[in-house]
Amino acid sequence: MPKKRSGGGLSPTQQAAKFLGVSVLSGAVLAGIALPAVGALGLAAKGSVESFDELPANLKTPPLSQRTTILDAEGGTIAQVYSRDRTVVGLKDISPYLQKAIVAIEDSRFYEHGAVDMKGVLRAVNKNARSGGVSQGASTLTQQYVKNVFVEEAGDDPTKVAQATQQTIGRKIRELKFAIQVEEELGKKKILENYLNITFFGQQAYGVEAAAQRYFSKPAKDLSLPESALLAGIVQSPTRYDPINDEAEAVKRRNTVLQRMAEVGDISPAEADKAQKAPLELKVSRPKNGCITAVKGAGFFCDYVRQVFLTDPVFGKTRKARAKVWNQGGLTIRTTLDPQAQESVQSSLKNHVNKNDSVAAAITLVEPGTGKVLGMGQSKPYGYGNNETEINYSVDHSAGGSNYGFPTGSTFKPFVAAAALEQGRPPTQEYSSPYEMPYPDPVQTCSGKPWVNTDGETVPNEDKSEVGPYRLNEAMAKSVNTYFVQMVADIGLCPVVKLTDALHVVQGSGDKLPEVPAVSLGSLGVSPLTMASAYAAFASRGMYCTPIAIESISQKVGERQKSLDVPKSTCSRAMSEKTADTVSTLLQGVVDSGTGQQAGLQDRANAGKTGTTDERKNAWFVGYTPNLSGAVWVGSATQQVKMVDISIGGTYHPKVYGGSVPGPIWRDAMTNALVGKPAGSFNLVDIPDPDKDKEKEREKERDKDKDRDKGRDDGRNGDEGFIGGLIDGGTENGGNNGDGGPTFPGNVIQGQGNGGNNGNGPGGRRG
Repeated sequence: MPKKRSGGGLSPTQQAAKFLGVSVLSGAVLAGIALPAVGALGLAAKGSVESFDELPANLKTPPLSQRTTILDAEGGTIAQVYSRDRTVVGLKDISPYLQKAIVAIEDSRFYEHGAVDMKGVLRAVNKNARSGGVSQGASTLTQQYVKNVFVEEAGDDPTKVAQATQQTIGRKIRELKFAIQVEEELGKKKILENYLNITFFGQQAYGVEAAAQRYFSKPAKDLSLPESALLAGIVQSPTRYDPINDEAEAVKRRNTVLQRMAEVGDISPAEADKAQKAPLELKVSRPKNGCITAVKGAGFFCDYVRQVFLTDPVFGKTRKARAKVWNQGGLTIRTTLDPQAQESVQSSLKNHVNKNDSVAAAITLVEPGTGKVLGMGQSKPYGYGNNETEINYSVDHSAGGSNYGFPTGSTFKPFVAAAALEQGRPPTQEYSSPYEMPYPDPVQTCSGKPWVNTDGETVPNEDKSEVGPYRLNEAMAKSVNTYFVQMVADIGLCPVVKLTDALHVVQGSGDKLPEVPAVSLGSLGVSPLTMASAYAAFASRGMYCTPIAIESISQKVGERQKSLDVPKSTCSRAMSEKTADTVSTLLQGVVDSGTGQQAGLQDRANAGKTGTTDERKNAWFVGYTPNLSGAVWVGSATQQVKMVDISIGGTYHPKVYGGSVPGPIWRDAMTNALVGKPAGSFNLVDIPDPDKDKEKEREKERDKDKDRDKGRDDGRNGDEGFIGGLIDGGTENGGNNGDGGPTFPGNVIQGQGNGGNNGNGPGGRRG
């Protein structure tokens, strides 16, 4: 709690006079603090006093901005981000040498005077008057602290920063009044602590802790005398006395500080002399700020976390309010990123795609049933150099993706199938599925105004051999375009749109999908995160969960910790369990015997779908196991590269398919991400196959024919056994009743064959 003000009923002007030790607070004295005269600015002494009285009584001190640490799900550091690199510490964690050094060089009478050092003011007035300009200031440590509060409050606004630092009487009056308040409420030790935490020490370091780490790679409490003197000397001019860029000037300034410490009795002359001779011995730690420093290739995920914070209303009503909290920092953000999954993502990308390839690849992994984003990576590293990018290909434009998603190709077809199943179409649904056909019309829409193929657009299959009729399971496995166009024409576009709405499948721009038949073939741009989250609903038996990247956030304000609310995943039923299970059964067929065989996992249940767009500008594989869903996109961010006669990751491809490049990337990323995780199983559905059923019937008839043929043969053998037995005890078996001979008990004399009783009676002597 702040100390009770002890003004004793005095007016602000009288309090100021008390601190100054004068009976009247004149504008001339105030001006003399930093300006040669008042009249030059047209401000009378009387006006200065009135302005002083009218100022608000309380200094609003904003929380000091600090670095934010982003952690993975296991508590490992992903990256540190900050607008100002600062870690607030108490006096007990600051070297006594540094505390004495900063007081000695900046305000040696700090513990003797009030908010304003009258001797210093008079000295400055006298010198400035003689020079005709502002050659010397007289700000106390308290006044400097107040000025730094104004600068901190200004943030990155250049206009506000200029106002906070400009050399005007108005600013000096404000500084003075607030300095009086601060002296009364905080006391000397707290003012010194605050000053050391707020002050800029150059090289992006704010506060002594960040400065100690920057220049000497050690905490502030461990600074030696020479090191403390160096940091104290930087404060007056961080650029001029920067030891990294001008060692000689920095050493000269350090030695000045040491000399001053000896003069005021903080150290002995011998100690000062020894410290002045000490080498500089910097051990610089370069600033590691921002997502570009993220480990395990998690720069894009780090940026996604930042974007979530800046766009989600849970962190503030407006973007400006959210940005203020983010820039203030001091946050510890525990995310959903699974280090094992992330490492697997990066390993798979590195093994399959080179960063200097003409195309890129992006992977996003999501946990079904929770929406947790477990992995996110790209083949081109996060950065601003050659073959690097700050564009996150995995997310929508609003979340940091400069692109608006990518056409998904045939990976959209499972949504059409699910919509049809929800409408009651059987999984055995059959369509003629010619090799090529016009888009059928009219097609019903949600608006009631049918879509009509006014331009006569046509759609072909991938291969001329793909000619129907096909049923759903075969059409999905072979990815037959005309089948799904006919399916959309059958059920209408509205069921598809409603299902994709339930799965939150939107374009990368955030716009809803339009009601056009081409949507069934994945003609529109969608992000990998959207696709992975939507497919996760199949894995979780129809439950869709919104993706989340943040588990918890705590914020350090000063030395106090508080928890922040974070967005939660919202789960809702997007389709029936039966529909989801049927789609899983269909998509398991894709990896077992269809276009996705190269993506199939060997040791666990898995399902997925390939996708390749027009001119092979995009290739996809989206798939899942019961406990992990993943989407892989390969293509050019500019959509200019046709993946024909192309080398990717050092492997030549005459034509790229969803199964040939994205499939193996998905397989390897999923395999290692799931090591040590339960395998699980799908709730598969028995999908009738009329062709197989007919084949089974034919097989049964063939088996019956074989039985009849065998009976006839046995009958003939029985006859031979009977005759043979009469003669010399034949060894043949008896025949079946009614099938080639009478039943007779073997050899009447001494037969060795079996009796004919239904083909199995024992031989031997008669009667």
